[in-house]
Amino acid sequence: MERRTYSPKQGEAHTQRQWHIVDAEGKTLGRLASVIAQTLRGKTKPVYAPHIDMGDFVIVVNAEKVIVTGKKETQKHYYRHSGYPGGFKAISVRDMRATHPERIIEAAVRGMLPRNVLGEQQLRKLKIYTGPTHPHASQNPQPLEVEGSGATRHSA
Repeated sequence: MERRTYSPKQGEAHTQRQWHIVDAEGKTLGRLASVIAQTLRGKTKPVYAPHIDMGDFVIVVNAEKVIVTGKKETQKHYYRHSGYPGGFKAISVRDMRATHPERIIEAAVRGMLPRNVLGEQQLRKLKIYTGPTHPHASQNPQPLEVEGSGATRHSA
């Protein structure tokens, strides 16, 4: 009897994409981002291949209410450079939350995905909204369970 390792191919029947919804209110940023990244990559499915985009769509609502622990609200910065002299910008989490709160979650998830074409393709399946509403009700999203919210953790 010969045994062979099964490798899934792109376009097979088990690559059906589902839609998941996550409420970011009261959730810790890193724990939330790691669950979202695993779902986008498809690691939560029984058949997983790192070279194929097998992941599901994820909708995040209430992005402005995500929790960052410690002093990250003022001490953590997001950096960018325009390419011109003096074009360096550093924006704190507090300022980012005031202007573009969805970018906080997007940056955290982006850092947990591969840095190639496949990672960009997986990131496009992430939909982030600041309020409690979203335009994807027709996709019938299922709730995605995220453990470890900062507000409900108790020490024994």
